[in-house]
Amino acid sequence: MSLHISSPLVSVDWLYNNLENENLIILDCTIPKVTDKSQNSTDKKQIKGALFFDLKNVFSDKKVPFPNTVLAPKEFQEKAQELGINKDSVLVCYDDLGTYSSPRVWWMFQLMGFKNIAILDGGFPEWKSKNYPIETPKTHQPKKGNFKVYYKPEKLKFTNDVLNSIENKAILIADARSKGRFYGTEPEPRNDLKSGHIPNSVSLPFIEMQQSGKMKSAEELKNIFKDYKNKEQIIFTCGSGITASILALGAAIAGVKNVAVYDGSWTEWGSTNNLPIAL
Repeated sequence: MSLHISSPLVSVDWLYNNLENENLIILDCTIPKVTDKSQNSTDKKQIKGALFFDLKNVFSDKKVPFPNTVLAPKEFQEKAQELGINKDSVLVCYDDLGTYSSPRVWWMFQLMGFKNIAILDGGFPEWKSKNYPIETPKTHQPKKGNFKVYYKPEKLKFTNDVLNSIENKAILIADARSKGRFYGTEPEPRNDLKSGHIPNSVSLPFIEMQQSGKMKSAEELKNIFKDYKNKEQIIFTCGSGITASILALGAAIAGVKNVAVYDGSWTEWGSTNNLPIAL
């Protein structure tokens, strides 16, 4: 029997109870910690049967100068098919940090017009806390899938779109970075980036969407977005498109529609000459 997901989140109990469903594909969307020299491949564990979704090296455009740039629709379709994803698959995304990089993958599939996907609430830490089955990662060679893209370009914004939205009071630009980075009181993690924020944007740190690695309740998230619900559109931005997707997830849980992610985010804005910057 085919599963259908109607919520952006599923619990670890739900996943455990559906672990043997033939249409289920679990995606480990963890971004590797390249700075952690103590971690090696033998330390890594995953949810039983999970496939690694390589966000950095396979599902990002390596031909452009900015990190985590989303693939063109045709290329995304081909890579998803190579991972064995089908039109009738049900996808559950998770990461090792709780809820950090998995929302980016969820949002990318939304952009590509695929809806039967959810994020595992609490991610791998929550799964482990229940002593649910884990394993050392295995090399999979899945049968090629028939996944098809139905691209939704309105969910993706570029620098000119954001620049043209600065003076439009009907559009909100919300920044997921910390308040320190937003106001330029703490340095950017990338050395070549200017400090500050996009003029007329608001600070909405992604950590305000979460509690103990899980997303806040729908009511709590509705309360966060209540002042912005009448906006014609909300554009989410961050450092490089990862945590902006957490804001997009929070908005979806709260029932806020007509949102988009600025793909280049501050990495592109803060390294491009002649763009206005506020502090």
